[in-house]
Amino acid sequence: NILVTGAGGSIGSELCRQILQLQPESLILFELSEFSLYQIEKELSELIERDKSTIKLVALLGSVQDQARLESALTDYHVHTLYHAAAYKHVPLIEKNPHEAILVNVLGTKNVASLASKYNINRFVMISTDKAVNPTNVMGASKRSAELFVQALQDIPNNKTKFITTRFGNVLGSNGSVIPLFRKQIEEGGPVTVTDKNIIRYFMTIPEAVSLVLQAGAYAKGGEIFVLDMGEPMRIDDLARNLIKLSGLRPDEDIKIQYTGLRPGEKLYEELLMAEEGLRKTAHEKIFIGKPLEFDQEKFLKQLEQLKKETYQDGNHIRESVREIVETYQYQETGET
Repeated sequence: NILVTGAGGSIGSELCRQILQLQPESLILFELSEFSLYQIEKELSELIERDKSTIKLVALLGSVQDQARLESALTDYHVHTLYHAAAYKHVPLIEKNPHEAILVNVLGTKNVASLASKYNINRFVMISTDKAVNPTNVMGASKRSAELFVQALQDIPNNKTKFITTRFGNVLGSNGSVIPLFRKQIEEGGPVTVTDKNIIRYFMTIPEAVSLVLQAGAYAKGGEIFVLDMGEPMRIDDLARNLIKLSGLRPDEDIKIQYTGLRPGEKLYEELLMAEEGLRKTAHEKIFIGKPLEFDQEKFLKQLEQLKKETYQDGNHIRESVREIVETYQYQETGET
């Protein structure tokens, strides 16, 4: 019995598609967005009917902030494996709404992972991001905080759950990502907006990233950060120009390219690993294991409680509170809260 949080999102929905092919006894879709849940349930139901499968599909509307809802989901359906894909991920939006990133990405993960441990879920796989490495934005720092909490749970006495983190970069065509935006801008006659001529990103297709996540979960012994090989990074400027050419048009002539400047919290390039983490190979050429860094877990849990109080109060010092937890977090004072 497998449960996926954020089951209607870009990664969550593809996880559900690929898990369905592995013929679980039941697949529980846990999703906050009513429309996203409706879409993925409809799609998977049609696949189950087409294949005359006996897989039980359960669609649950709910938030990872709702502990009671999560608890009933895990116990009612005797969940064996949990994939945690629910998260806020849009960097500029999260910079303007930092408290929401803490509520969902940090405290939501805390809820899900704590319950996984409480009920001895066999395997807990968290979807993380390259933006968690030396973060310059609240989104990345919130995901790094979540990684640390998951790591802390692995080490508690008598823990029976294998806690795993998978970390990768951008996926092509995900909700809110750059390629659908560029296509729309090209269709409208331009301009295509690129933040910086030199900005580079790692890209992978969603199906490939998800297949590697599932494979990494199978390798897990517990406590690992699995880093997916994203191949060579790509300049966003090149990507924009190639998409214009693929549309039968000429960059700078038929379609202008406009450079808008880096947005708050953005880096010119992303990193998949902190230098001190090191890398070990696995049996799969595209999956590596980063050695989790040692940290004072007791101090971390106290800081997390402080962050929780801060988030539920005025939220004016969230960035400072996150910086105490994630020492590699670098942010610019914006005057915003």
